[in-house]
Amino acid sequence: MANVATTKLSSKGQVVIPENIRKKLKLEAGVQFIVLGDKDVVILKKISPPSINEFDALIKKARKTAKQAGLKKSDIEMAIRKVRSQ
Repeated sequence: MANVATTKLSSKGQVVIPENIRKKLKLEAGVQFIVLGDKDVVILKKISPPSINEFDALIKKARKTAKQAGLKKSDIEMAIRKVRSQ
């Protein structure tokens, strides 16, 4: 299977990823992408949520960083209230 194919942009701004590319990359309905655009180049990068182990590591790192910065739970709650009121 080739890594190159052509497609068109619909009037609704939709782009179909050709079947051979979807199969090769194992893309299924509902997969999410980051879309990067610069000049005449558009890049789609598949993204997926972190695994539970990766998520746990992220939370641990965030807590450590917050502790090192001297943040308290009340600081976080106040920041959330401030953002929600905007």
